[in-house]
Amino acid sequence: MSELKRTPLYPVYEKYGAKTVDFGGWALPVQFSSIKAEHQAVREAAGLFDVSHMGEVEVKGPDALTFLQRVTTNDVARLAVGQAQYTFMCYPDGGTVDDLLIYKKADNDYMLVINASNIDKDIEWLTHHQAGDVVITNISSEMALLAIQGPKAETILAKLTNEDLSEIGFFRFKQNVEIAGSRALVSRTGYTGEDGFEIYCQSADALSLWERILQAGEADGLLPCGLGARDTLRFEVTLPLYGQELSLDISPLEAGLGFAVKVDKESPFIGQEALRKQKEAGVARKLVGIEMIDRGIPRTGYPVYLGEKQVGEITSGTQSTTLKKNIGLALVKTEALQADGELAIEIRGRRLKAQLVPIPFYRRPS
Repeated sequence: MSELKRTPLYPVYEKYGAKTVDFGGWALPVQFSSIKAEHQAVREAAGLFDVSHMGEVEVKGPDALTFLQRVTTNDVARLAVGQAQYTFMCYPDGGTVDDLLIYKKADNDYMLVINASNIDKDIEWLTHHQAGDVVITNISSEMALLAIQGPKAETILAKLTNEDLSEIGFFRFKQNVEIAGSRALVSRTGYTGEDGFEIYCQSADALSLWERILQAGEADGLLPCGLGARDTLRFEVTLPLYGQELSLDISPLEAGLGFAVKVDKESPFIGQEALRKQKEAGVARKLVGIEMIDRGIPRTGYPVYLGEKQVGEITSGTQSTTLKKNIGLALVKTEALQADGELAIEIRGRRLKAQLVPIPFYRRPS
C-alpha cells in the first residue's frame, strides 16, 4: 500500500487536534474540533482551511489563450489580468474532465487550479491536446494553498498585510502580496458560499502563514477547519464536488452550471457540439434540491423514486448545520420533475417521502 501524500502543513495537524483521513491518496484533516463547530465558525466568523492538495498548473506562451479556449468551456478571452474564471474541461460527448479556475496573471501567462484527485488525469489531458507555442508546467509541489473563509475573513487577514484587501473584488486577485512576511497571490474566491480569500504561497511559507493567521484571528473566533466542514459548507450553497455532481457521465449543463459553458463562443472547444445539442434539446437529467419530509438523511448514491419508478439518485446529502434540515442534491430525470407526484428516497430499504426545494439551500446575507 503506497504511503499517503502530505501537504506542507501536515506537521502541525496534531498540534491543532486534527483527525486525518485518506482523501484521494492524501492524508488530510476531516476535522480539528467538530464538523458542526467549524461549519458554524465559517458562517458566523471565519475558518482557515489547508487546501494545499489542490493542483496548480502554469500555462504560458504566445498561444496560451488559443490553447485554453480550445480545452475549456468558458470564454477565456474575457479575462483581464488580475481576474479569475470558473470553467470546465469536457470530453467530446460533453462529460466533465474536471471543473477548475483559471487565473490570468499576465498576457500569455495563466495559472489553472484543478482538483487534487484529477491532477494526473488533467495534466495528461492538457498535454495530449497541447498545440502551438505553449508551455504547460505542473507547479503543484511548489505551492501551498490556504483558504480563510467567513464574514470576518477580511478583518482578520488585514491585520497581517498593508494591502487594501477591499480592493480585491470577487473573482479578482493580486499577486506578490506581503502577508506576515511572506509573499503570496491572494484571491477573493472560495468554496464555502461566504466571503473570503484563497492564499497561494510557496510551500516553505505555509507553516508560518498558517500559525500567524490563526493567531491574528483567535479573538475573532477563527477556527482551523477540515474537509468535513468544507463539504457541508459547499453543499449548502450547491457548489459541485467532482465525482458527485460532476463526472465523466455528468455534464456541466446537467449540473446546472451552464453559466460557465459558452456554447456559442467563436473559438471552438472540445465537447462544444455535444453541449450545444444538449442545451438546444434540453437536458435529460437535472440537478435538483431535495428536502426530506419523513425522518431520514439522504446520502450519496441513494435511489430517488417517483411512484414505483426510479428516476434518479442522490449526489450529495446531509443534515444541514445551518438550516437544521435533512437535505440532498439529486440528479433526476427531467420528465419526473414535470409529473405530479411525491418523490421518495430509498434509505436502508425503506422509501421515505421527500419534496423538491429551490437551490442553493443557503445564500449569504447581503
